[in-house]
Amino acid sequence: MSDKPKLVNVTMVRENLENLPDFPLPRPYRVRLFQPGDDKAFNDIWMAADCFGQARPDLFEREFGSNLAAVPPRMFFVVDGAGSPIGTATAWFNDNFDGKPWGVVHWVAMKPEAQGKGLSKPLMAAVLKRMKELGHVRSYLITQTVRLTAINLYLSLGFKPLIKTDEDKASWKEINANLAKMKREKK
Repeated sequence: MSDKPKLVNVTMVRENLENLPDFPLPRPYRVRLFQPGDDKAFNDIWMAADCFGQARPDLFEREFGSNLAAVPPRMFFVVDGAGSPIGTATAWFNDNFDGKPWGVVHWVAMKPEAQGKGLSKPLMAAVLKRMKELGHVRSYLITQTVRLTAINLYLSLGFKPLIKTDEDKASWKEINANLAKMKREKK
């Protein structure tokens, strides 16, 4: 029997891209867009950050290879003081999610040594602002029930659970109980 947690997908939505938050990056970090060669950086970040076995060395090609031209203005990286990419997130799109075009927060990851340094909120703010600049009026993302820190981040940025099924209800009941437990343990 595997001791890996079961990865149950949940969807979160932000119905509008108004009143977007602004979070400054701590020094010496900065956020920049995709540059040639960043496909390798994307894969490296994901291979380092993914503790649930979803990342593969060909992840970038599998996810974006059919639409490479759309990547440069949509994929962001957090880089350290030396300019090395340590985190990534993409302002992607889906032209038909629930019958409407939506922006998609896609493939968010931070290398383990960069986690907990206040870098994810500024990265997410950059992604959401880019979506708005590109004409999106709403956004969604898909994550897993075990990614509590990420879910907490998304909730703080105005994303809400999308609950359509009994399975969704059960997943969010579990998430809320685990978030409450996580907050109690931090006290």
